[in-house]
Amino acid sequence: MGCNALGAGWWRSLGRVLLISVLLGGCAPTQTTETETPTEPVATPQLTVVTTFLPMTAFTKAVVGDRATVTQLVPANVDPHDFQARPQDVQEINRAAALVKNGLDLEAFLEPLIDNADNPKLKIIDSSVGVATLVDDEPHDHGHTHDHSHGEFNPHIWLDPKRAVQQVENIRDGLIAIDPEGAEIYRANAATFIDKLRALDAEAEAKLSPFAGKTFVVYHDFAPYFADSYNLQVDFLVGVPEESPAPADVRRVMEVVQTSQLKTLLTEPGQEQVFASLAQDMGVKVSVFDPLETAPSVADLTPEYFLATMRQNIRNLATAFGTETQTYRSPQSVAVVWPVAALRPAF
Repeated sequence: MGCNALGAGWWRSLGRVLLISVLLGGCAPTQTTETETPTEPVATPQLTVVTTFLPMTAFTKAVVGDRATVTQLVPANVDPHDFQARPQDVQEINRAAALVKNGLDLEAFLEPLIDNADNPKLKIIDSSVGVATLVDDEPHDHGHTHDHSHGEFNPHIWLDPKRAVQQVENIRDGLIAIDPEGAEIYRANAATFIDKLRALDAEAEAKLSPFAGKTFVVYHDFAPYFADSYNLQVDFLVGVPEESPAPADVRRVMEVVQTSQLKTLLTEPGQEQVFASLAQDMGVKVSVFDPLETAPSVADLTPEYFLATMRQNIRNLATAFGTETQTYRSPQSVAVVWPVAALRPAF
């Protein structure tokens, strides 16, 4: 059969098929490039930073903002004095670019963790570098074994807003050294938070300056920097929370409270109901001073929680001093920060 026998219709059909094939072939690359496989920016991996406990976490989060992932080693509701390291903590340090610590021998648990993590790239940021320190004095030594005692200097520098500013600056500078591309972010975020710390300091000065020279008593030795910053005096029963006070210490503090005619008893968080009967017996009210070594939950490990809690501490202490002064006009006020452990001895 010749080509003529196929007829004109056959040629028209063949032409349409060829035309469709050419059109599809020409359009396919454009469609694939523009709609099926679009070009997307490659995400930059976030910096991973490990912190030790609440103040270090709050300060670090304030500096990094959204540029880094911050993970705290110590569970939110566990006192760093009581922390027992876990295998996952070694893994966290192994993956981290930086570890932020308070320093001054508070985090005694860190050294073996860092050794086991075997992370040669890990940058350790000690927030206490250059901060003016106070000797860790223990005036009430009754033969306790200080297995968890502090080092030569008291480590609780975060409770003084002035010293906290220096800690934030140290964290900022350490992060810039690791991640210079984020320097502008770290500087801007740190400046914003430092402004808030300075406002906190000004508020404390305004509220506490009328009580200069007056005394407050805490259970363990966490408040000398706070007292030093605002011209107050502080006393304590034990160096670290694990220790139980001697009965003589408990009696001595109760006598001080009674002779000073204190009207507000300050305790640590969560112990208000425990002290209800004691406060009733002594004829005083109950309030709180939080040393900010723990937080209620992981959600509270934030700069905002730190600042809000410090403001509440300042208000509570000022109220304790102010109520006593207004009522009795005595030359000395004493506020007591006294957790449940103080009730252990029999007296």
